Amino acid sequence: MIIAPLHHHPPVISALAELIVETVAHAGSVGFMHPLEPEMAAAFWESSLMAADRGERVVLGAWEGDLLIGTVTLLLNCPPNQPHRAEIAKMMTRVSHRGRGVASALLQEAERIAVGRGRTLLNLDTAVEEGASGLYERMGFQKAGVIPDYALKPYGGLTGTAIYWKRL
Repeated sequence: MIIAPLHHHPPVISALAELIVETVAHAGSVGFMHPLEPEMAAAFWESSLMAADRGERVVLGAWEGDLLIGTVTLLLNCPPNQPHRAEIAKMMTRVSHRGRGVASALLQEAERIAVGRGRTLLNLDTAVEEGASGLYERMGFQKAGVIPDYALKPYGGLTGTAIYWKRL
């Protein structure tokens, strides 16, 4: 497995779009409803990678050969009074590769980059149902609390979100 920052290129956008469509179809709560149209997914990633090109975030990809098997985004564009903080977002692993350490490796690389950018605090949120709380807790994140009925699940119905933080 190779983990590297992703850049704005059509094949990368296509691979990311395929991954997020699959994630949403399997009830992953990453901000979209099912069915997620590939065009909407591609537009999201195009915008995200343009923000990465501007230095506002880092989008990491985990590759197994030519196959994108996972991604995570490190959001760096925080308000002026929070230059020490970054946020973890859009953590996804291809269904066929879950349970193989892909997400842990992506998160470790995101943390390494955050430290390199002078960040000392990470935060994130994850759905209470179908979320990755276990992963984040194993990786040393502390639960700050839960906000009930925070967002719709991809197939409908409300779910809470758990808020996590970690000092680096």
